[in-house]
Amino acid sequence: MVLSGCAIIVRGQPRGGPPPERQINLSNMRAGAIARRAAQGQPDTKDTPDEPWAFQAREFLRKKLIGKEVCFTVEIRTSLGREYGMVYLGKGTRTLSVFFLFLLSQIRSNAICIPDQARLCELEDQAKSSKKGMWSEGGGTHTIRDLKYTIENPRNFVDSLHQKPINAIIEHVRDGSVVRALLLPDYYLVTVMLSGVKCPTFKREADGTETPEPFAAEAKFFTESRLLQRDVQIILESCHNQVILGTILHPNGNITELLLKEGFARCVDWSMAVYTQGAEKLRAAERSAKERKVRIWKDYVAPTANLDQKDRQFVAKVMQVVNADALVVKLNSGEYKTIHLSSIRAPRNEGENKDKDKRFRPLYDIPYMFEAREFLRKKLIGKKVSATVDYIRAATGPGESTPAFAERTCATVTIGGINIAEALVSKGLATVIRYRQDDDQRSSHYDELLAAEARAIKNGKGLHSKKEVPIHRVADISGETQKAKQFLPFLQRAGRSEAVVEYVFSGSRLKLYMPKETCLITFLLAGIECPRSSRNLPGGVQVAEPFSDEAMLFTKELVLQREVEVEVESMDKAGNFIGWLHIEGVNLSVALVENALSKVHFTAERSPYYKALVSVEEACRQRKEKIWANYEEKPVEEVVHVSEEKERVTNYRPVYVTEIADTLHFYAQDVETGAQLESLMEAMRAEIATHPPVEGSYSARRGDYCLAKFADGEWYRARVEKVESQAKVHVFYIDYGNVIVSTSRLAVMPPAFSTRTLPAQATEYTFAFIQVPQDEDARADVVDCVVRDIQNSQCLLNVEYAGATCPHVTIQFGDTKDDVGLGLVKEGLVMVDVRKEKHLQKIVTEYLNSQESAKSARLNIWRYGDFRADDADEFGYRR
Repeated sequence: MVLSGCAIIVRGQPRGGPPPERQINLSNMRAGAIARRAAQGQPDTKDTPDEPWAFQAREFLRKKLIGKEVCFTVEIRTSLGREYGMVYLGKGTRTLSVFFLFLLSQIRSNAICIPDQARLCELEDQAKSSKKGMWSEGGGTHTIRDLKYTIENPRNFVDSLHQKPINAIIEHVRDGSVVRALLLPDYYLVTVMLSGVKCPTFKREADGTETPEPFAAEAKFFTESRLLQRDVQIILESCHNQVILGTILHPNGNITELLLKEGFARCVDWSMAVYTQGAEKLRAAERSAKERKVRIWKDYVAPTANLDQKDRQFVAKVMQVVNADALVVKLNSGEYKTIHLSSIRAPRNEGENKDKDKRFRPLYDIPYMFEAREFLRKKLIGKKVSATVDYIRAATGPGESTPAFAERTCATVTIGGINIAEALVSKGLATVIRYRQDDDQRSSHYDELLAAEARAIKNGKGLHSKKEVPIHRVADISGETQKAKQFLPFLQRAGRSEAVVEYVFSGSRLKLYMPKETCLITFLLAGIECPRSSRNLPGGVQVAEPFSDEAMLFTKELVLQREVEVEVESMDKAGNFIGWLHIEGVNLSVALVENALSKVHFTAERSPYYKALVSVEEACRQRKEKIWANYEEKPVEEVVHVSEEKERVTNYRPVYVTEIADTLHFYAQDVETGAQLESLMEAMRAEIATHPPVEGSYSARRGDYCLAKFADGEWYRARVEKVESQAKVHVFYIDYGNVIVSTSRLAVMPPAFSTRTLPAQATEYTFAFIQVPQDEDARADVVDCVVRDIQNSQCLLNVEYAGATCPHVTIQFGDTKDDVGLGLVKEGLVMVDVRKEKHLQKIVTEYLNSQESAKSARLNIWRYGDFRADDADEFGYRR
């Protein structure tokens, strides 16, 4: 450090700590005195200004010496300990006195005799004759600085600089993160605290002495050795309680980051927000020091130090959103885990519940809780997310005003690179938790959360809005028999209604939220008998039936907190609604039966889903899975088994084929009910002629039954399959089986012509015992042939066996009684699907013999021989 034009402070090389300082005064030299501020607490003293050319002399020496290696000799040591001597720049022999005298100093009148005395006098004479520096005319008043020790309004001063870098000289280092800087060119002398960090400090005791905190002296020396009296640039970023916050930029780097990286400082949340050079860099530097356990972090233990890497970072599927700040996820191992979003707090109830008689429901009664839950539910349910565990909050016992909390795993959850907690906070649907400075259990993206909250507050979003808070008036009619009776007709008329599954009591019992009707209902799945879970009864606990837990878990994974569609058919005595639940085209009742977790109930016989239920139940019986594991003990099974093995049962019935799909599935009507359909169509068309629908008045919704006008200009019953827009709707004609894209030619179906009056007449079938070629051209030939032979004609149909989506049948021409499928095999258009059932072996053999004849004759797909022997998938066929 250079004190003035004739005094410097030197230090040796550090060894095990900051080296001692030593002041050296240049022999036989005198430069002007630097300005000094009046002593604090002494009103009689005044500020002392610079002497002429004093600052220039100091600057000349500072630029030559600071940070350089020097040699010195001590010639005189006074009784007060002051040392005078010669200083040499580097390891040469040229003295600073000789170099400096030329411009800005003068020889003392009482100079002692030294070897270079004559040379110094000669240089002084030359400077006087040349009128250089202090010997120039005018007295040097223009060299006296106008130092400003105080700033009247620091905040306005900082704002006026607009965070632009300004040149400065660091005049004093109080501790590692607080310096005194001279701002150029206006000579403001200001105290600057480094933004975003804090170093160990020196505590002032009552007797005036200072006690350093651990590593305070080392941190101060670290900053001094790099910045003291260096030319730097400072960005003044903010003013907090009259303390100016800023960042010091040196050509060799940013001192803030270096202090953190070397373990001399820790990040400070309250000033991190104003740091303009990237808060993530500071966090990364601090994290590096923690990992290396250097200096102030020597005893540091990471919050997740006891976790394995697989438990610290993992990918999981979100199954449930809990209270808007926690998630239940399913790990790849199948294990369920609850994780809380790090460092955020969900909306809380401010004050007591005013209505004591009303049951408190946090989801709907706490402002913005429902919005926060819905935001997470729509973004996350059923999706894969990445989770990084930040800390584990230990379990706490109940206090006087705080409840007990179990141990909580807190993590940063991202999806598609988006931090879910940050997104939630930025929308004003959560707040950021404030921590003690020494509390390291926080989010790894804490600064981003604070910045997101600041944006939400600035824009007045969500919890920070000054508007009236949203109110959710949700009626809970679960168990309310009278209310349920009043509500039942409305739900029955509505057909399929949208709902959200809020809770799963068992495999077939759920609580639903109806957004359109803003109510909660208890919903029972129709058509099935599901194993009962354990429950408390007045006489004791009812033991759970086998596979009840598996059924409940299956239902939870499929529908919990998902958007579904429900068809309400009836209600029970307790006010619970009974009906069918659909999710993404899947009937939950059918899915439970298909997975051998439920049985078909006799009440399903009158429903349109009965065939599908019976079909999948029979398949589960055959596989003897889960609830059907002991099914073969029933004697009825053996009787059916013997009859099936004995012979194939044929029961051909007349049908009318209405539509044939590209996959060779076809739709047919039963001839027996044809008259009922004709009379219904005549009555419906008469009704439409009397009360014609207004085009564009019907709002289509997927799954709704409606009326649709066909190309022939007539109206037919249909079901909405897909809604691209209100101008482009895909409909399925339920009595004929064809699918078209309609525009505005849709209308509401009158109740008198609904499927309750007459079920849908078009039933889907597919051919038994045959395989359709994979090649598109070959498949098109088959479809053309079948369309030509049987579409829009009456045939005879026999169900041979059940399939995954529809029954497999044989079909005969109405006049000749020839098998249509067998004819396709004979012509070499299809291959045989070999079945293993014993009672079908006779007809399978007939099909195989016909296939061999077609192969021998090289017909159609066999024209190049038996291509299947080469396993040639490139030809579009598979065996």
